[in-house]
This record gives sequence, C-alpha cells and structure tokens, in this order.
Amino acid sequence: MITGKIIKVSGPLVVAEGMREANMFDVVRVGEMQLIGEIIEMRGDRASIQVYEETAGIGPGDVVVSTGAPLSVELGPGLITNIYDGILRPLDVMFKKYGTNITKGINEPSLDREKKWTFVPVVEKGAKLVGGDIIGTVKETAIIVHKILVPPNVEGEITEIAQGEFTVADTVAKIKTAKNEIIDLTLMQKWAVRKARPYAEKLPPNTLMTTGQRSIDALFPVPKGGTACIPGPFGSGKTVVQHQLAKWSDVDVVVYIGCGERGNEMTDVLREFPELKDPRSGYSLMERTVLIANTSDMPIAAREASVYTGITLAEYFRDMGYSVAIMADSTSRWAEALREMSGRLEEMPGEEGYPAYLTSRLAQFYERAGRVVCLGSDKREATLTAIGAVSPTGGDLADPVVQATLRIVKVFWGLDANLAYQRHFPAINWLNSYSLYKERLEPWFTENADKNWTPIMADALKMLQTESELQEIVKLVGIDALSSGDRLLLEATRSIREDFLLQDAFSIDDSFSATQKQYDLMSLIMEFYQKAAKAVENGANIEQVAQLAVREQIGRAKSIPIDKYKNEYAEISKAIDEELNGLIS
Repeated sequence: MITGKIIKVSGPLVVAEGMREANMFDVVRVGEMQLIGEIIEMRGDRASIQVYEETAGIGPGDVVVSTGAPLSVELGPGLITNIYDGILRPLDVMFKKYGTNITKGINEPSLDREKKWTFVPVVEKGAKLVGGDIIGTVKETAIIVHKILVPPNVEGEITEIAQGEFTVADTVAKIKTAKNEIIDLTLMQKWAVRKARPYAEKLPPNTLMTTGQRSIDALFPVPKGGTACIPGPFGSGKTVVQHQLAKWSDVDVVVYIGCGERGNEMTDVLREFPELKDPRSGYSLMERTVLIANTSDMPIAAREASVYTGITLAEYFRDMGYSVAIMADSTSRWAEALREMSGRLEEMPGEEGYPAYLTSRLAQFYERAGRVVCLGSDKREATLTAIGAVSPTGGDLADPVVQATLRIVKVFWGLDANLAYQRHFPAINWLNSYSLYKERLEPWFTENADKNWTPIMADALKMLQTESELQEIVKLVGIDALSSGDRLLLEATRSIREDFLLQDAFSIDDSFSATQKQYDLMSLIMEFYQKAAKAVENGANIEQVAQLAVREQIGRAKSIPIDKYKNEYAEISKAIDEELNGLIS
C-alpha cells in the first residue's frame, strides 16, 4: 500500500509527497473521509491529485492512500435505465441511503450486488474461446439483451459453465488458459476509463444514422460510427437537438452525459426520458438509455472523468454488437475542467487559458467512435457514434473549444440564435454547417431513398446560399429591383426553409420524417419551383404564382401521416400543374 502526506490543497487539486512508487492516473483515497481522487502529475515523490469531491476540511498532513489501480468502472447488467455521477456512482442508490445531498467519501458500487439476473449460456463446456466471445446472455430490459463477454485479454477452454440466477459478482463460468491458469468469469468486468476498449478492425462508416430530422439527414448527415458537434449559444436548442437524436435515431443504446450543465436541464432529462416512448419498441426510452449526470454545481474535476466514463460504457455495448450513440452535453464544460486543473498545476496556458493539449484530449474522446469489427470469433460489426454539444461564450464560433473540435469531427451542426428566436427548430444554420460524410453516404441514399437524392439536396443547399446573397440586395435596394426569376427563387427557398427544414417536435407526424418521405417532400418543393419558373418565362405573373392555393398544400405536406402521404403528394403534384396552367392560359 502506497501512502503519502498532503503538503498543499488548492481547490480540487491536492499535492502529496512520499508517492514515488505510485503511477500516473492511479486512484487514491484522500484524508479521513476517503475522498476519491486521481493522480494527474508526478514530479519526483510528489503527486498532484485531482479530487472528484469537495475538498473543504482537507489540509496539509492528511494521509493519501493509493489503490494502485487506475480509475475503472464496472461493466455488466444493471447499467441500462440507471443514472450515475461522473465516476459511475449510482445517484438513485445514494439518494435513498444518504439523502438529497451527496455525502463526502461515498463508495457505492456501480452495479447492484444483491439483484439476481437470469443467465442463459450460449456455449458449452469444452468450447475454445477468445477475447470478445459471447458466453451467455442476460435479459437486462424489455429491449436490451445483455451479452456476457470474455474479457479482451482472456483466451482458453471453458471448463465450467452455469445456468440460472446469479448476482453480478457470482462466477458463471471458468476458463482454462494455455498456461493452465483457471480464470473465473462473472457477469461483470472492470475497465480503466482512459484506455480505449480494443477491437479487431476499424471500418469506414457508410450507413446513415437516420435521425428523422430533415435538416440533418438531408443536408448534413452523420453515419453510424461518425462524429458530430453541435455548437451554439445559450437557448439555441443544443439540448433539444440531442433529445430528438436520442429518441429518434436508429441506434440500439444511448449514453447521455450531462457534463457540467445546469441541474434543471438534467432534471428535465430525468422527467422526460422515462415518459418518452421508444418509437421502435413502444417501451420507455430509458429501457435503452444510460444517464451520466455531472451538473455545474458538482465538483469541477469530476466533469473530466464523466466524458471518459460515458465513452467506456458506450464501447462496452458496442462490443456486444450494438449500434450505440453517445451524447456529451457539453464538451465546453469538460474543457473548463481541464483549464481549471491546468491553471492550478501552473502549466503554460494556451489560447484563452485552455491547456495546450486541449485538441489532443478532445481527439482521444472522438477517436474512440467508429464502425468496427468487434473482438470475438463471430466477427460481428458494431458502431459507436459520438455527438458533442459545445457551448461557446456568446455563441462565438472562434472559441478555442469549437475550433479544436472542428479539427477532429466531420459533421458540424452550427446552431443559430436568430433562428431559435424565430422559433425555427432545429435551429441549424444551413450557411455554415457541413458534413464531410456526404460522398461516402451517397451509395446508401441511392439504395435506400432515390438515385437523385444527392443532386436534389445539393440543389436545395445551393438555392439557400443564393437566397442569402439576394437578401443582401433586397436590404439595400428593395425586392422590386430583383428579376422575376430571382423573386421566384426567394419564394422557393422560403418553402424549403419553412416547409422542409422547420419541424414541429410536438407533432406526431412531423417530429420524425422517414428518409423516403424527406426525398418526396423536397421533390415536391423543387417540382413547384421548376414548373413555376417555366410558367413565369411563358408570361405568368410572379405575384400570382406566389399566391397560388397549392402553396398552402405544400406547406401542410410535411404533416401528412406516413401511411397516407404518397397519394396526397400525387394530388398536390396534379394541383401544381393545373393551377400553373391556369395562370398561363
């Protein structure tokens, strides 16, 4: 046991001497209250420790004890539906035992040691297994079957395997290795959060993560296994977008991290998620969700751990063969924790006081996403999609955290406060957002939607950019200075903005838009624009074109139920021809 004595306390940073034998990132217990900390710097026999709890009452001379192990989490049945703090302590259990305030020094296990799970083996005695192989299953929730895996570094022959009800700590199987060592396998395993879980092979992401949000799927798509960021000022809808993604994305498991956000936001999540129904299964959304809450009034150092904790849980479910999405809200608060600790360590600061290694730390998080071939004999494929919200001060996209994130991720959904104030949601600005996955996803859209998907969406985006240029002219000299063709383009782009990009999260038929319906709706808008352009060339009055009754029908088209829209769209298409022909005649 390695022990030392505190010589300095500076907020969440504690410096102890006599720790020469300790290692970087070892977990330590600080003072009589056994506060949880982690070594983040070693200089000779002095260890700098970031403490994940309030350090009031700790002072020089207090004892520090190293556990000799890095910060690790328990992985096993019982994670789904639960809510944890940044170091994976169960908040529900802590509330029942200790009340509304988190008591210092609490050391509650992440997984319930008393609850029994029904284990069903899928291999027999004598089977030769490698790391990542599935030995059995546990029905964790109505939606998720928890697959019990051989740890990545274990390989050998099954000598015993049980069936029945067990706690997470009970032995369910024994493996004999090539060195004749007998290893007990339980329903849970431990993993160091800063170490990425291994996989057999990384593959390019080429399947769309369908979100049902038209501005995302149509203009700025993200594939399963991709990375995306959502920067935006306060009130622009970052959390709302993440809630929509958590509900509607076609993934199996969602890990939601509330990293340094206000307590009322996490309260809303806790209230809403159990009430929301998973549209694919009909059960509560919590049946496939893990929540990690590390709010702004919790110790700042724990924010840093929460991101690593969340990505480790996501990797664990990915290793089972599931599609997983991790939502981090927000990485700005996480970066603030890095800045706080860097300042107290007296490191040379980078831009705006953030540490010089900010970009590399962000990269370590996002690089753990991807589409992979998992470890195991069956070579199963799985994906982990990482989506991070960024909260730059005043919505300034030149913020160091935003710029560092943009160097790493390949999808940028820039939220605009002006759009949010206009009640245009999702408030994704189509002029500065982008996706670098479009070319890779083109075969998927061709196969699953239409071969013209990419050209028609590219045309719509180009029209929106042209509209921005024309609006500048209108502000200077008025709309009468524009040609009929330009005025028609303004009318068409208004339809794209209001009838296509704007969605009503409270409407059953508009909150989610299927991929094929998205294409058909955009085709309807573009059909009107192209046919109206010909009508204007043939003498139709632009004012009359803009006031046609069919335009209201197009405006309501997005709210037509999925099982009825095909016939309705065909009727609208006929009405376009009839009304435009009437103007020309």
